[in-house]
Amino acid sequence: MSEEEFNMLLLEAIDEGFSAIGQSSKQAIFYHLETGFGIRKQEVPEKVDEFAKSIERIFGLGASFLEILIMKLLYEKTKLTVQLDSPKDFKFTTYVTSAKQSFLEKNESTEKTMEKLAHVH
Repeated sequence: MSEEEFNMLLLEAIDEGFSAIGQSSKQAIFYHLETGFGIRKQEVPEKVDEFAKSIERIFGLGASFLEILIMKLLYEKTKLTVQLDSPKDFKFTTYVTSAKQSFLEKNESTEKTMEKLAHVH
C-alpha cells in the first residue's frame, strides 16, 4: 500500500461526502473548486490545505459538517486510529495529514512483516 492508495481513498471519501448533499451539488462543488480556486479533483490530496480553505470559503460555518463527514468516511476506509496531540488539533488538514502518516507507517510495517514471512518459508 502506498501514498497513491491513500490519495485514492481520500478522494473516494471526499466524493462520498459531497454526494451526501446531492449529486448535482457534488458536481457544482468540484466545478467551483476548479474554476474559482484552481483545484482539480485529482489535485486535492496534494492540496489538502487549499482544499479545506476553499470549502470553508464556499460553505462558511457549514464546511465543518462536510469536513467531519469526510473524516468519518476516510476513517471507515482506512480503519486507522489517528493520534492528535490535543483537541484543538482536530482540524481537517491535521486529521488528513495524520491519517496519511498512520496509513503509510502501518503499510510499511505490514510490508516488513510480509518480507520476514517470505524469508521464513
